[in-house]
Amino acid sequence: MIQRIQSLFLFLASCGFLGQFGTDFANSNLPIPALMSDSIYEVQDNTVLLILTVAGALAAIASILLYNNRALQLKITILTLILSIFLPAVAFLLIYNERTSMVAGAVITDKLGAYLPFLSIICSALAMRFIKKDDNLVRSMDRLR
Repeated sequence: MIQRIQSLFLFLASCGFLGQFGTDFANSNLPIPALMSDSIYEVQDNTVLLILTVAGALAAIASILLYNNRALQLKITILTLILSIFLPAVAFLLIYNERTSMVAGAVITDKLGAYLPFLSIICSALAMRFIKKDDNLVRSMDRLR
């Protein structure tokens, strides 16, 4: 059922992924050679981050459209949750590796993009909960027939 609450949570999760394109993960006061040569660290700076972001957004949107098949919808929502966990983990790992080759006096400050994947994690987990709840409701109704 496309009008269910899990569709709203999956939409918010996809917005969390797509919001990465409009926000930055971090910035620094001085350019850092490898990853932050323009002093801004965004999703487009690394291919792995870009793939995780696009795959997570597409998986969340695909999960919305699979409202008829709750088992497949649940599996794709789990994939969305895994991708939304890997995205900040990889981003923070890359920033940590960047700090080892940092210019003296450079300060890295995190921005909204660093916290936006947590919106996707929370919304994906809530969507999973409501998909399971709908599945249990349908199974209980089938027992009554």
